[in-house]
Amino acid sequence: MGWDRSASDFRVRIGAAVLALVGIGITAYILWERYHGNAPVCALGGGCETVQRSYWSAVDGVPVALLGLLAYIALLGCALVPGQLAALASFFVSLLGVLLSAWLSYLELFQIHAICEYCVSSAVIVTIVFILSIVRMMLLNRDAGAG
Repeated sequence: MGWDRSASDFRVRIGAAVLALVGIGITAYILWERYHGNAPVCALGGGCETVQRSYWSAVDGVPVALLGLLAYIALLGCALVPGQLAALASFFVSLLGVLLSAWLSYLELFQIHAICEYCVSSAVIVTIVFILSIVRMMLLNRDAGAG
């Protein structure tokens, strides 16, 4: 394994870890506000409250924000652990996150008729982590082929 490749993998993992921490912050805040009965502070209007109080803000009684928080915690763990298994886990968790975010964005636009800036931020973050997970797997596969 060359220095450049391992350094690149490390940078990708650090980037994913930082993004996961931001995602943890966003989802923890939304969850905190939900359990305290408060509307999230929304700089771009009142869409966050509308989305948070909508039917689609929970799956079988489990808040979507809690699912996001758990996913970001898993992604942080994956970013902190080197190797193929953690990279593959990151790929699948972030893929599920991207798919769920796409579905929720559709619901915001066409069913709820409100946009939550925290939801959009989370969707962007999980998409970037997904891209980083692909890059990470490519780096690890290249290293395995070189060794």
